[in-house]
Parts: sequence; structure tokens; C-alpha cells
Amino acid sequence: MCFFRKKNRAKCKKGNAGGSTFKRSVEYTGQKLYEKGVIEEIEGLPKQQFKHVVFEFKAEDENGLFIISGKFMGVTMEKVEIVFQDLLQLRFKGVAEKKMFGKTKFNVDLLISLINKKFYGK
Repeated sequence: MCFFRKKNRAKCKKGNAGGSTFKRSVEYTGQKLYEKGVIEEIEGLPKQQFKHVVFEFKAEDENGLFIISGKFMGVTMEKVEIVFQDLLQLRFKGVAEKKMFGKTKFNVDLLISLINKKFYGK
């Protein structure tokens, strides 16, 4: 079962051919994440181009494991595995930002909030 609100249900994807499990995912443009404060900067890319970058957050079967994939103008550039517990550990240590994809700086607190809201309903 997909737990996203009605407007985001199209983002849910079936996990296996039997259809008994779902892999939940959600996509945001770089522009939207920047407006929310989740992304602080993408090195070498002007803010006007953030709308061409899409980040997909996908919950894996293993609890707390997420795959974040980055696309630029529809072309998948890179994928990063994130363990939610590691993000919480960074917050505990007082780390404010995490660099992913070699160029993108994410705000740790707001990334945790986004994942909590979209995947855990908190």
C-alpha cells in the first residue's frame, strides 16, 4: 500500500512482479529542494538551472536505507546510498551539511525532516 497523499500517489512504484510490496519513492526538482532549504548549493551550477536537476528519494526494502539518484535534464548522473541512522549521527555530532554527488550540499536537519515527512509520516 502506498502511504503518500493523493497528489503524490503516482510517485509510488511497485517493487516486484507479484505486486505485494511497494518501493516508495518521491521526486523533487533541485529548485524545490533549494526553496525548502534542503539543498544549499550545487557547485558549478547557477540557481536558475536547478529546475533541470531532479532528485529521486527511494526507500529500499532494508529499514532506514534510501537511494538518492540525481538526474540532470533527464539523464541519470549518479546514485547515493544513505542510511537514515548515519544522518541522525551527523545531526548528533553537530554537522550542518553533507556533500553528496561530489557537488551538492544538503542541509542535514532539513534532509532528515524531509525523509521523516515523506517516508515515516512524522
